[in-house]
Amino acid sequence: MIYRSAFVMALALLLILGCSQSAKEVTQLYHFSVDDMEGVISRDEVEFDEEISSDGRGSLKIAVAEPTVVRLFRIGDVDVENACLIYRAWIRTEDVDGKVYLEMWCHFPGRGEFFSRGLHGPLSGTTDWTTRETPFFLKKGENPDLVELNLVLDGEGTVWIDDIRLFKGPLK
Repeated sequence: MIYRSAFVMALALLLILGCSQSAKEVTQLYHFSVDDMEGVISRDEVEFDEEISSDGRGSLKIAVAEPTVVRLFRIGDVDVENACLIYRAWIRTEDVDGKVYLEMWCHFPGRGEFFSRGLHGPLSGTTDWTTRETPFFLKKGENPDLVELNLVLDGEGTVWIDDIRLFKGPLK
């Protein structure tokens, strides 16, 4: 019984240390708090909503009647390779008929553009604020000169997005 308790405590300690080590390896590269429309690429489908927000400072509201890709932010040379880029944001939906997910495009000089889509956890219907993310795995020598962060609505409805971040993490 004593050995079993000691084993469980040792295992818990290893898990805690392992998780804290992983957290230290993740670095925030960019943060778009979305307190206004500054830097937003798509202006036709997007409006700033002062009332509804995950952090109390406003959010971007997108209301569409057909499938739409909303181009949010473009980031120049991020100087990252042999790592995982992670695009994370808070999203809220209302009466969405279809799927809502994050999309990240990376452009590589001489190779073109490639994308990552958060299809593993799309939102639909009506949801409260929740975080979603999508990763982009960069091998050694793969360094994008441009990263674009988008929101995809493959149907109709209303979506709010807030507190958008881009992280660099280790390849797993």
